[in-house]
Amino acid sequence: VQLQASGGGLVQPGGSLRLSCAVSGGTLNYFAIGWFRQAPGKEREGVSCSSAMDGGTYYADSVKGRFTVSRDNVTNTVYLEMNNLKPEDTAVYYCVTRANWSSRCKTKWTLAADFSNWGQGTLVTVSS
Repeated sequence: VQLQASGGGLVQPGGSLRLSCAVSGGTLNYFAIGWFRQAPGKEREGVSCSSAMDGGTYYADSVKGRFTVSRDNVTNTVYLEMNNLKPEDTAVYYCVTRANWSSRCKTKWTLAADFSNWGQGTLVTVSS
């Protein structure tokens, strides 16, 4: 299974972006999908984790109410809709699977070591 994140770019504070995560080599509906981000000089930070088969989505407190995850099982694509972006959202964003290919997110889902298939990520820059 391979994941490819795309859709990043430069946006002004308060603006919006939608990131895409294309899943190939497997069926999206079987996998939990995480979004992580890494800002320059900082550790990877969990943004969200969505379980398969409408099992629910967790969000980091820093993005709750601004970011929304959706899943399209027909096109095998996961989306991260980001609204009211802030300069502190600037980072490389990655979509990932659970390292054990689980369909469910853990309650304590933010540990990057629990995920794999990191790929190259997509850069989001929030700046005026």
